[in-house]
Amino acid sequence: MAGMDGRRPSIYPTLLYADAKAAIRQLTEAFGFTELSVYEGEDGSVLHAELVQGNGAVMLGSKGRGGLFDEAMKGAGPCGVYIVVDDVDAHHQRAVEHGADILMPPTDQDYGSRDYMARDAEGNIWSFGTYAPETAG
Repeated sequence: MAGMDGRRPSIYPTLLYADAKAAIRQLTEAFGFTELSVYEGEDGSVLHAELVQGNGAVMLGSKGRGGLFDEAMKGAGPCGVYIVVDDVDAHHQRAVEHGADILMPPTDQDYGSRDYMARDAEGNIWSFGTYAPETAG
């Protein structure tokens, strides 16, 4: 997957879920992510998954499957991720229709963005908005 400038994104938020399959379902159905890849273990746990939104992506997997990352993340709290979307109101409506826990409805911000905020089933905070700062390439 290439970014808008033809390069791959260089930052991938990575999350672990007690029920990674349910998280993938929620992120794709309610928040409009697209599955890029999902690798499962023999026990059905999600070893690694990549979900795409716009020109960015997140990686996720199942908690409790062992390994250094799983151990390092043990006891970690929820995280927050910001995703740029073109139509905040339509995106919000989709999330509402799929039962997402909306923390803040679409709101115009003083800095020119329009955002909304939701919590996923395991407590992570997802903000969606129009603010897309320029970064040096």
